[in-house]
Amino acid sequence: QALLHLPSPPRVGEPSGAFAVGQPPTRCAAMLDWLHGQTLGADDRQVYGSVTEGLQRLYREKLLPIERDHLFHQFYSPELTDADFSSAPMVLLMGQYSTGKSTFIRHLLQRDYPGLRIGPEPTTDKFVCVLHGETDSVTPGNALVVDNSLPFTQLSHFGNAFLSRLEGARLPSPVLEGITLIDTPGVLSGEKQRIKRGYEFESVVKWFADRVDMILLLFDVSKLDISDEFRRVILAARGNDHKIHIVLNKADGVTTQQLMRVYGALMWSLGKVVDTPEVSRVYVGSLWGEAAE
Repeated sequence: QALLHLPSPPRVGEPSGAFAVGQPPTRCAAMLDWLHGQTLGADDRQVYGSVTEGLQRLYREKLLPIERDHLFHQFYSPELTDADFSSAPMVLLMGQYSTGKSTFIRHLLQRDYPGLRIGPEPTTDKFVCVLHGETDSVTPGNALVVDNSLPFTQLSHFGNAFLSRLEGARLPSPVLEGITLIDTPGVLSGEKQRIKRGYEFESVVKWFADRVDMILLLFDVSKLDISDEFRRVILAARGNDHKIHIVLNKADGVTTQQLMRVYGALMWSLGKVVDTPEVSRVYVGSLWGEAAE
């Protein structure tokens, strides 16, 4: 009795202790008062011109101070910029060389983007950000990362060796008004490709994978083997499994019976890399501008 004092129940006709006159209201009563009567004053209301502007201000005023107090940017990821909220959704295309990444972009845009080279040999040796623009232009990586209107400013941390392999291609296209396409160098096999690139290829892929809205992994019916570097690239995108879509390209180059064997071989190769209990969905097609064979 000395440690625990329980209030006596109210008598008949008396108000409960929570709402009795002269007693302070409890937390529940205060919440009910807020729900029923209290509204925001004119000074508390904030009107934004757009959803993007509202998200930018709320992040800077509410969330960013909390992230800085807890050193979130040092342990997990850098702080977001205004361009991260206002930029168009991004699609990252990855795959081994000559699997149809650049050809798929050309088919989607119905034209070549500036600086595009297509061939059976490894041709795309840069990360190319295909953006919407009024005229055709090519922007080098050193200029691309200082443009605050684009979400690529944090790529400057990867050094000049990477910036020399980064490029922005602008062109007028209705497709690019809604999305931004990221073309990547073809993943090669061999230890030389891992050592002689001059920058951390897997780290750059992880940076893009964390920020893009969709990742397309393209496979060729004649290139089903997953090299060591391609395996590391897929593992670098771990944590973004919901963004990854696997595409088996150039399916019109084989017969139906051969396609079934190719599909089975691809699923067997993916089973050793994609460590999930669910079976990966594979989209089969021929993504280029010519008629299907």
